[in-house]
Amino acid sequence: MSYGPNLADQFRRAGDYVDKILRGTKPGDIPVEQPSRFDLIINLTTALGVKVPESFLVRADEVIE
Repeated sequence: MSYGPNLADQFRRAGDYVDKILRGTKPGDIPVEQPSRFDLIINLTTALGVKVPESFLVRADEVIE
């Protein structure tokens, strides 16, 4: 299992930072932001016999079989 920030969203937000800097905003004036979107990925192939509840699989963003 993996639970972490959505990388595609992080790259988009980095682009927003670059845009602000190129438009003249000082980097020190831009607030640091925490990730707002997270992904839950479950790999059933490597679960090694561990029974993952169906309710947990339904909530996952991606299930690898």
